[in-house]
Amino acid sequence: MRNIHMQQALLVILLLTFSLYALLILYYWRGWVTIPGFTVVNQKAKAKISVIIAARNEEENIATCLDSVCNQSYPKELFEILVVDDHSTDNTAAIIKSYTNKNVKLISLKDFIPVAKINSYKKKAIEIAIAQSTGELIITTDADCFAKENWLSTIAAFYEQYNPAFIASPVSINCGFRFIEMFQALDFAMLQGITGASVHKKIHSMCNGANLAYTKKAFEEVGGFAGIDTIASGDDMLLMHKIYKLHPDKVMFLKSQEVIVQTVPVNSIKEFFNQRIRWASKADKYNDKRIFAVLLLVYLVNVLLLALPFAAIFIKATFNISLFPFTVVFTILELWIFLLVIKTIAELIFLMPVSKFFGKRSMLWLFPLMQPFHILYTVIAGWLGKFGSYSWKERKVK
Repeated sequence: MRNIHMQQALLVILLLTFSLYALLILYYWRGWVTIPGFTVVNQKAKAKISVIIAARNEEENIATCLDSVCNQSYPKELFEILVVDDHSTDNTAAIIKSYTNKNVKLISLKDFIPVAKINSYKKKAIEIAIAQSTGELIITTDADCFAKENWLSTIAAFYEQYNPAFIASPVSINCGFRFIEMFQALDFAMLQGITGASVHKKIHSMCNGANLAYTKKAFEEVGGFAGIDTIASGDDMLLMHKIYKLHPDKVMFLKSQEVIVQTVPVNSIKEFFNQRIRWASKADKYNDKRIFAVLLLVYLVNVLLLALPFAAIFIKATFNISLFPFTVVFTILELWIFLLVIKTIAELIFLMPVSKFFGKRSMLWLFPLMQPFHILYTVIAGWLGKFGSYSWKERKVK
């Protein structure tokens, strides 16, 4: 009788956990489809913009990035481009210098700080650039990104219409046909969809530093990166949380295909795990504890999916007892498949409108096949993000 009660309790916990996850994903779906799309309508630009790019060893990407920013439709006299070279050991700085006649200013980080003295070089790079900027609106992107020609004009129009303190905008992975690239594209699209939905519905706050805008005034009001400057990453979300705390009604998501910034995928499994471990490493640093609760639920769901089949086999082989009636491996595996189907269907429903927005819908047939890798990387990256270390830009970070 006691075993039966334990079986029932465990089953209820599992079903409640996965039902809660499915409801959360469907709530994100509702949030995404209700974000109003933004279109510029006969609006004259007047905001002065400072585009800031931190670059380290990006000789393969920086020219594409700068070409896309220099060729913006926004009036040239209303924006400046500040690129901070972070101790590059390749030709990044030389390439940036070749653009100095195109409204591009090169700042060398080594003129301000020596190598191996701080933990967060990117935050310091952005901070130094902001100190030298003349724009009222700061827009950041990464050196491996490129944007459409109406990127700045659309952000400026949105800023002038709604007067936000912080704008999160969409980012997409420009992928080829390799599995790892397509996996990243769909996985990242889902993260971006959650970003838009969560900001719009004020569930919690998320963003990506490859496409951010915030007022210089708001940055200064919250003390910039003070208090988060010892954390290697988090120049985006940790800053967002500081501004959200001061201006909760002035943090917005800009839903427009004109402002989608494209970024390149990582090339190897090792690079992929380093990136995701880096992202996971700041999970317990968020001031917005709502997102920590969400991440905890997501992690728990993936741990359970990874552990259930192994737990069934172990219990049967070691103790020869059943957690559920009939044959333990068969019934728990059935339960595992059922829970996996719940997770996959909920995520597919959410991804349908999101993938359409990002032009990735043709890849959706791959999504169910990617579930095992998604579960595995979530569990490993989440654990190592808390207890391990990672490499970022050829630097070892705790």
